[in-house]
Amino acid sequence: MEHLESPAHAILRRKSVEAQTGYSRSTLYLRIDNGLFTRPVKLGARAVGWPAAEVVAINAARIAGKPDEEIRAIVAQLERARADDRALRL
Repeated sequence: MEHLESPAHAILRRKSVEAQTGYSRSTLYLRIDNGLFTRPVKLGARAVGWPAAEVVAINAARIAGKPDEEIRAIVAQLERARADDRALRL
């Protein structure tokens, strides 16, 4: 298992995300479906992960007691930033 503190540019695998959030696999994917967590990044044919900075941002919002609507807005902003970063590299 990885350390709970990760570099901002690290990509965390699902088990590390589960450990850092306290969510089970099914809860993590339910939260993704409900817009309360970012979608994973494809790492390969059968591997995914999440940018550590996104996990930290979502955890911080949850700890701060932000309501689900604010967390959805944060998730949308994180996913837009990820798409913008991809567009800049093309």
